[in-house]
Amino acid sequence: MKRVGVDVGGTFTDIMYCDDDGGVAVHKVPSTPHDPSVATVDGVRELCARLGVDPAELDQFLHGTTVATNIVLEHDGSEVGLITTEGFRDILHIARKKRPLNYSSYQDLPWQKWQLVRRRHRRVVPERVNAAGEVLVPLDEDATREQVRLLRDAGVTAVAVCFLHSYRNPAHEQAVKRILAEEAPEVFVSLSSEVAPQYREYERFSTTALNAFVGPKVSGYIDRLATTVRDAGVRGDVGLMTSAGGLVTARRAAENPVLLLTSGVVAGLLGGCAIGKASGYPSVITLDVGGTSADVGVAPDGGLRMKHLLDTRIGDYHAMVPMAEVDTIGAGGGSIAFVDEGGMFRVGPRSAGATPGPACYARGGTEPTSTDAMVALGWLREDSFLSGSMRIEPQLAAKAIGEHVADRLGTSVHAAAIGIFRIAAHAMTEAISLHSVRKGYDPREFSLVAEGGAGPLYAWHIADQLGIPRVVVPHHPGIASAMGLLATDIRSEIPATVWTSTDDPDLERITAEFDRLAGQAVEQLGADGLDPADVLVERSLDCRYLGQGYELRVPAPDGPIDDDWIARASRTFHEVHERTYSQRFDDKPVHIVNVRVTAVGRVGEVPLAEVEGGGPDPSAAVRTTVEAIFWDSSGTAGAVPTTVYDRDRLRAGNVVDGPAIIEQFDSTTIVGPGQRAVVDRVGHLVISTGAAREDQQTGGDPR
Repeated sequence: MKRVGVDVGGTFTDIMYCDDDGGVAVHKVPSTPHDPSVATVDGVRELCARLGVDPAELDQFLHGTTVATNIVLEHDGSEVGLITTEGFRDILHIARKKRPLNYSSYQDLPWQKWQLVRRRHRRVVPERVNAAGEVLVPLDEDATREQVRLLRDAGVTAVAVCFLHSYRNPAHEQAVKRILAEEAPEVFVSLSSEVAPQYREYERFSTTALNAFVGPKVSGYIDRLATTVRDAGVRGDVGLMTSAGGLVTARRAAENPVLLLTSGVVAGLLGGCAIGKASGYPSVITLDVGGTSADVGVAPDGGLRMKHLLDTRIGDYHAMVPMAEVDTIGAGGGSIAFVDEGGMFRVGPRSAGATPGPACYARGGTEPTSTDAMVALGWLREDSFLSGSMRIEPQLAAKAIGEHVADRLGTSVHAAAIGIFRIAAHAMTEAISLHSVRKGYDPREFSLVAEGGAGPLYAWHIADQLGIPRVVVPHHPGIASAMGLLATDIRSEIPATVWTSTDDPDLERITAEFDRLAGQAVEQLGADGLDPADVLVERSLDCRYLGQGYELRVPAPDGPIDDDWIARASRTFHEVHERTYSQRFDDKPVHIVNVRVTAVGRVGEVPLAEVEGGGPDPSAAVRTTVEAIFWDSSGTAGAVPTTVYDRDRLRAGNVVDGPAIIEQFDSTTIVGPGQRAVVDRVGHLVISTGAAREDQQTGGDPR
């Protein structure tokens, strides 16, 4: 099987190819923001030509995209209409009545300032279903048809249909869908019973409206991409990364584009999991640093953690769809350093971007960035960018840091550069701490996988700060997200609300819902071309203690649904609650709110070939020795003779003692003072930090 994964970034589009014979190749091309599919297909054509592979031989074409995310963040979606139950017109406006400023009566709430659906396009019709799914008021189809015509004549291009309790009985929403097909066949239709079939009316309304808001543009992009891929001769279907860390076909993504809201960042976490596993370290924390932002994820034992459904947001809007827990902060290589009006030294979140970029790029940028700081520290040499194809100007970096930071603080350029680096690194350290220590996980039991162009520049310091024993730098740090696409399974997850308690469980209802959802999920993957015999079914539960307002997601036990199953499910919830909140209440009944079934179609692992072996001596890879600025544990900084290595000439078994700089085409890796890097059998750099070296000296196991 021959597969290709394509991850579209703001500056570059990254492409990775692999086949069952162990062939792996990577490629980067400039992104085309006006239409990301152009760079995507052109890059695949170029890579196939280089490898001598006919695009028609590709069995899978996998893609991660930020198209849906950008539409929401830029408020550039469709004109949406809403059809809902009489009396519930303003659910999207009222929301949860949470106020950013609790004591202010006059404020613009973010979700009210940028409405997904204008009030004049929110239409109500007579109908009512109760929480048990019983019809109290039949749907008035004549009134519905009239409202549909009004929306059509008003020029809406998408319609969200959200009725009360439709997650229990979707008949009325299905009837509206039929009417829309007759009266306005050109509009994009989004039903809450299909998009988010579970209780919580505001979140369900918001998710359905979001799906409609992004639907026409995202489905149009997916259709163009699929057509262009077919025209290029690729026979395999297009698979797209979802926010939950699984793949869906182009057909399902076009129908339910809200699933793609955090598509891009999740691929980096999955790539980190595959990288850690290949090096023998399944529990990983991923740090993916680009020019504008840094993405942080935590995967204990290589498994993704899912966000609570009330925390799954995009911008100012709730999206009640499964999302892997990945955090994005405004800190990257292009983050601008400045001294604010109050005299505070800050870095980011404003970024210099690709244009004009950092001052050292000599493209007109005059403000200092994190990249300029690392140039001033001697870590990034003037002829090291992109193998020397892009020259940088150290004197411009020093000038920008001096004028905007050092002179205002009354310090040296080197001291200011250290400050810029450490402030940016601190933001990343705090993000990792938030998603590990504060969620009940000890960073010392993980490995830090450094990804992106700038991740390997920060990881050495962050790992030392958090006591993480090792850093794993993949052979191609900038292609980790594309690798994550190739290591991802095809998944279909379907929830249902059951609303029962372990002190008086409705065993028949739980069993019936699990069976129904399993059949539906397997059928979806069957429609995508998978053999049902090859599909694995996973079950999970959303649980809480009686009286709590929020649920935790826990794996459901195997076996038949009986009293023993309920007891095992309760124990699992108590354990997860204790790890998450440091408390458990074994004497309290557990409320099972939702059941979930995920059908999984396994995808083969990325075959990483072993690299050529060598002894511990890395001298064949030495480029030069430079004076670079580093600091010791007391904070004392100074210039240190630092060896610079060529990553492509390092061999398995080579040992590099820090401080050292390891350069390659798409990134630069720093091995800090007192650290040691070893090249493993698949070419990954495994850097033992100070924490690991101390543990080894005392006879402990850093794992």
